[in-house]
Amino acid sequence: QVQVAESGGGLVQAGGSLRLSCAVSGRTFATYAMGWFRQAPGKEREFVSAISRSGGSTLYADSVKGRFTISRENAKNTVYLQMNILKPEDTAVYYCAVNFAGPSTSALAYNYWGQGTQVTVSS
Repeated sequence: QVQVAESGGGLVQAGGSLRLSCAVSGRTFATYAMGWFRQAPGKEREFVSAISRSGGSTLYADSVKGRFTISRENAKNTVYLQMNILKPEDTAVYYCAVNFAGPSTSALAYNYWGQGTQVTVSS
């Protein structure tokens, strides 16, 4: 069983920054691709970003490209999402997920999920 735990959410003003962290249990973190998704009230869960096992390949949703950066530290079993120039429309619960296969924009490809962390951006 893989456990996934997000942290770092909070309330921030528009234009501000937050860094989300995602800790994953187990000794095989370096074999997982990782992804971030988000879900706003009344909306479907949407892809935000993904990163390959080594960190050498990344994917971003168009809506966050140039503002968000995904990274990972395999020695710490942790993946990060640096979010800059935040907008009110970034308000959502952000979820971290494990993908055994590789980076993907589809939520269906992910095997384990965290409980989510709330990000609220005020205007």
